[in-house]
Amino acid sequence: MSEASIQGVPYLDLSQEFSALRDEWFALADVSGSKGQWILGPNVSAFEEEAAAYVGTRHAVSVANGTDALVLSLRVLGVGPGDEVITTPYTFFATAESISLVGATPVFADIDAVSFNLDPVSVESRITSKTRAIMPVHLFGHPADMTSLNALAETHKLAVVEDAAQAFGARHDGACVGSHGATGCFSFYPTKVLGCYGDGGLITTNDDALAEHIRRLRNHGASAPFMHVEFGCNSRLDEIQAALLRIKLRVIDEAISARNRIADRYDAQLADRDVITPARPGNGLHAFNLYTIRMQGRDAARARLNEQKIGSSLCYPLGLHLQEVYESLAYKPGDLPVTEACSLVSLSLPIFPDMTEAQVDRVCEVLLAATG
Repeated sequence: MSEASIQGVPYLDLSQEFSALRDEWFALADVSGSKGQWILGPNVSAFEEEAAAYVGTRHAVSVANGTDALVLSLRVLGVGPGDEVITTPYTFFATAESISLVGATPVFADIDAVSFNLDPVSVESRITSKTRAIMPVHLFGHPADMTSLNALAETHKLAVVEDAAQAFGARHDGACVGSHGATGCFSFYPTKVLGCYGDGGLITTNDDALAEHIRRLRNHGASAPFMHVEFGCNSRLDEIQAALLRIKLRVIDEAISARNRIADRYDAQLADRDVITPARPGNGLHAFNLYTIRMQGRDAARARLNEQKIGSSLCYPLGLHLQEVYESLAYKPGDLPVTEACSLVSLSLPIFPDMTEAQVDRVCEVLLAATG
């Protein structure tokens, strides 16, 4: 393919998706507006039921965003000051931030270099008498090893909170992520596998009491209108976003299949080159929220992609254990070597359901030319 064929490739392009969904979504918004239903209305209730059925849990409780999903999960599990939660340093900041926001201490374990997810062996080595929970992240859409992590949690009587923000529809051992822990936490930020056109989040659980508590906390701790039994927060999904999510949920499997086809095409073109392509789970399904490679000379390659107007992202350039905000935890370079090595060589390439084969080919053409 010549350089003139495609001038640039965006990191994410939702314009075709929006055009396809626009009329149906706007019609639903018109219905909501005509009835004056904007917050926690029928679309929210219906979406929660449909999402629970898809994930395979008894309950799904919508919230304002993925960070709130994590925070509220920890709160209803009783995690707070003096407690430790083991998680990964190779993730978006909200994962660890949620632990800190409830007053607990994040304890960072190293990752597995193949999947980018928590290494159960490293997790086990960090369990102490203060550990209350494990928070695995299904990073980039690759399901974490929930079999091993749940076995650890059961042995040590720990809760498991799944950060599934990047992995809606991914599966481990035949079951959707978000159904393996005490709670599953999802983000519907527009870049996600299932995303709305604003902020949104969801908590899934099989525990009736936890679900009831989450519903109360998301609405200022109210047990009934104007009757408050605890301090909660304002974390409610609105009707317009719920309506959109209902439409997109109907075709989520097709969207994930499209992401996997794009990943297959990347894999084929990058095979046998100086690039390590993403691993596929042996007993599950990758949702491919991101397609993240590892390569030497990453920064020079990214500079070349930028020159050719091809989007990319550094997910993630510095492990959370070494970030300024966590200096008080006293981690040092070399403490989590796999995380630190991945941070230096990882590069996320464009992937979205409407991405064309020609766009994939163009990304690979420029990337491989940059590797020499």
